[in-house]
Amino acid sequence: MSYILHRLRVMKAVAIVTFKEWGAYRTHSMVSIFVGPVYYLVQMCIWRAVYTTDSAIGGMTLNQMLTYSGVAAAIGYLTMDFADWNLQMLIHTGKYATFALRPIHHRFFALSQKVGHRFLGLIFEFIPVVLIFTLLFRVNLIPVHVGWALLSVGLGFMINFYVHYCIGIAGFWLTKTGGIRGVFQILRSAFSGALIPLSLFPGPLQKVLIFLPFQFITYLPGRIWTGDYTLGGVTLAAPYAVGLQALCALAMWGLSEVLYRLGNRKFTGVGV
Repeated sequence: MSYILHRLRVMKAVAIVTFKEWGAYRTHSMVSIFVGPVYYLVQMCIWRAVYTTDSAIGGMTLNQMLTYSGVAAAIGYLTMDFADWNLQMLIHTGKYATFALRPIHHRFFALSQKVGHRFLGLIFEFIPVVLIFTLLFRVNLIPVHVGWALLSVGLGFMINFYVHYCIGIAGFWLTKTGGIRGVFQILRSAFSGALIPLSLFPGPLQKVLIFLPFQFITYLPGRIWTGDYTLGGVTLAAPYAVGLQALCALAMWGLSEVLYRLGNRKFTGVGV
């Protein structure tokens, strides 16, 4: 118990420092407030044109589609991450050596930074955008399953971090990671459910997406937020879907630990 309390105190301290550091650039976060609503407005126009009748598309009515789009945009503000860029920069400049000597796992330090950074995003991005969606676009963003939705978003937050961290670890082997990071960004954008619900993809592709971590970042939390989860012919109630998401988070943690230990053996601390 004392170990856990110590870790929480360390995370709190790092998160607070990160919050204060990025708070100096809060105007950058406030500018991004307009990105989500503008993007949602475009989606709203497209979906209203697509839904010429009251029929459902991908098992979702027009109202459900608009609600999901709003929820997915809002979740993006809470799960946004760039741990991959941070880690590969530290490795390539040799500055990672200072972290390797500290009595704290770098992944835990990076996660603590993410907590502070996204808490800032909660205040200056998520809450204002939710108010805009609710008051201006009349989108109902009240979760169907409040507790499970919050837990699912938290797990999506963790999975997104671990996936990005694994990409950043590639810097131990590659001189430049821009290419792999670019490919990953494309795959995540297409298959996380941030752009469109994954239930709109062809059936065979949906079955493949079930086994990839991307859907657990946005699509699953979004579906839990708006109701029950369904993909590739598989329908799960909120508790079972969140349980599956928790297993994915645990698997990504394990993968990041293995890659981290292997990468440390390659690190020379010379920098480039």
